[in-house]
Amino acid sequence: MKRDVKELGKRTIGLIGLLLALSLLWALSFKITAYIYDLFAIQPHELVRQLINSLLGFFLFFFVIYLISRLGLDRQKDRLDLFVNAIRQIAQGNFHIQLPKTKNHMFIKLVESINDMAQRLGHMETMRQEFISNVSHEIQSPLTSIRGFARELKEGNLPPQEQKRYLEIIEIESKRLSNISENLLKLTSLESAEPPFEPNRYRLDQQIQSVILICEPQWLAKQLDINISLPKTVITADETLMSQVWMNLIHNSIKFTPNNGTIHISIESNVDSIQVIIQDSGIGMSREDQFHIFERFYKADRSRNRKTAGSGLGLSIVKKIIELHQGKIEVQSQLKQGSTFVVTLPYNNKSHPNLEKLSSK
Repeated sequence: MKRDVKELGKRTIGLIGLLLALSLLWALSFKITAYIYDLFAIQPHELVRQLINSLLGFFLFFFVIYLISRLGLDRQKDRLDLFVNAIRQIAQGNFHIQLPKTKNHMFIKLVESINDMAQRLGHMETMRQEFISNVSHEIQSPLTSIRGFARELKEGNLPPQEQKRYLEIIEIESKRLSNISENLLKLTSLESAEPPFEPNRYRLDQQIQSVILICEPQWLAKQLDINISLPKTVITADETLMSQVWMNLIHNSIKFTPNNGTIHISIESNVDSIQVIIQDSGIGMSREDQFHIFERFYKADRSRNRKTAGSGLGLSIVKKIIELHQGKIEVQSQLKQGSTFVVTLPYNNKSHPNLEKLSSK
């Protein structure tokens, strides 16, 4: 409303200025013709005098308009050249461009859009470089181990027990490479324009119970106490994707909980959403780790050995899957006091913007 009033005020002022300019130019044309008539002692007919005055007034008016337009076009050309140069530099990879903002300028929206585009592309380029660096590091580490141990085995001067240990390490590192490859493909799939999403109604409590049973050898080996509170809960979601979420979160809780520790898994229902809470008495994490835990390749505990070290992609995949379901995941943790992961999901994911398009295929 205020903006409309402001625009109306500007137009009114512009119209008044135009009328004043026209009146002044007509008065000037009258003075000029009167001076010429007196100089040459000419007394034309009144109608001819009015016609000459009008023609001269129009000429002066359009001449002034031409000068103003020419000046305005030159300024606009300079401004457009600035925009073109900025876009050209962005296309060449310079994302540090920031055009100066002029308040109430007609191109302010374009300036803001170019600045925002440069900032977003710069952020994406930084993420791309970090991603390539992380992938290279994660792949290079197991490859170096495999190459080193394979060289030792090739020389053939090792006792059988040592050879077996080296082969086990090579197998572990090979599996880690395979996991990195699979998780990268999974992340790429989830971040695509049409990610895999096939929702159906199913019992969430039964799904989580199945995952707990699958992980039974791991938590029995560490003599963990698993406490569950899983009331009957029906949800509409992609059953396969959500199974990966629970598998990853429960597996992490088992991995980072010491022997004889405790893990609580529960479901709480709200009006239009449900919460799955996974709480453990594990090693916990710092506040800084909590800010980065869902980033690709981030590892809160970098001191883990190769048998327990993951790829650093699991929680990134978890977050993508939950966001695909229009949900959210939160973590609360303190060092040496355990961690709590809270997953919030809507009961019905039919409101997902890509659901109808994906389900119809």
